[in-house]
Amino acid sequence: MRGVVFDGKQVQVVDDLEVRDPGPGEVLVAVAAAGLCHSDLSVIDGTIPFPPPVVLGHEGAGVVEAVGPGVVHVAPGDHVALSTLANCGACADCDRGRPTMCRKAIGMPGQPFSRTSTGQPLFQFASNSSFAERTVVKAVQAVKIPQDIPLTSAALMGCGVLTGVGAVLNRAKVDRGDTVVVIGTGGIGLNVLQGARIAGALTIVAVDTNPEKEAVARQFGATHFLASTDGVRDVLPTGADHVFECVGHTGLVRTAIDLLDRHGQAVLLGMTAPKAEASFLPAAMFLDKSILGCRYGSSRPQKDIALYAELYRSGALLLDELVTRTYPVEDFARAAEDAERGKVARGVLTF
Repeated sequence: MRGVVFDGKQVQVVDDLEVRDPGPGEVLVAVAAAGLCHSDLSVIDGTIPFPPPVVLGHEGAGVVEAVGPGVVHVAPGDHVALSTLANCGACADCDRGRPTMCRKAIGMPGQPFSRTSTGQPLFQFASNSSFAERTVVKAVQAVKIPQDIPLTSAALMGCGVLTGVGAVLNRAKVDRGDTVVVIGTGGIGLNVLQGARIAGALTIVAVDTNPEKEAVARQFGATHFLASTDGVRDVLPTGADHVFECVGHTGLVRTAIDLLDRHGQAVLLGMTAPKAEASFLPAAMFLDKSILGCRYGSSRPQKDIALYAELYRSGALLLDELVTRTYPVEDFARAAEDAERGKVARGVLTF
């Protein structure tokens, strides 16, 4: 089968992948579509350290082909969106409804794939590897969705929507009438914008250096669009209740903090290099300001994806509009180039 493999030096689309059968508590999924997220590109450029060789992809949707013993919530033929949270479901954090904090949900990559030509095992990225025609995931990662949701759109719920909308609703808990600034309007930023709109924020300022992104930012919920953070204080003289940094630039982390009003909170979503450092003025924090990290939108995928599916069906959540372009998996290089140049909100690979 086909898949996108990074060997530590280069990326190739191969056609000799194999994936093992599902074991107890696992699901085999035929992937129909997978979004190309900057996290995949960050593995390639080394920003996210990950052992090679690895099958990339972590934002996908498809159809269940087989289930292992003990799996009862999905069955062959069901449409599913895939999350990256291979959480155990039994630890204290999972029991508290905090699966993103499960210590078994990250840092323990398996090797369910191999190359038929060499027999070489390959790692699974983010417990997912949706850039393959088929993948095996833990049952908790396969979330059943209505079959009337296009799989090219449903794929984006597994990362971009969970992260962006979840950061607003679950982590920041934006409330009606709040003021929000979103720095960076890529795939994550757009979902933060629509999360703020859904939450009832009154003023939503989008900031992006690319003026061509204004129309789509406003479509997703921005009430204002600025090409620089320099103009934020003209819109919000006392600062914002919430500032979301969606770029992963240490200088913008400082900017996000500086733009806060009293009792405001800066939410960090952009991925910086592992050892990058940011600075800020601690004295400013005594006005009840907060800096919040946020992993995967502090999400509970089985609950949240079901909610987002219904918000999509009601028209409140935009999914189709996120998909700027689809590419056959063989065109991965073109999709990656378009993503790097900011030509797409989300490019989606199809099988």
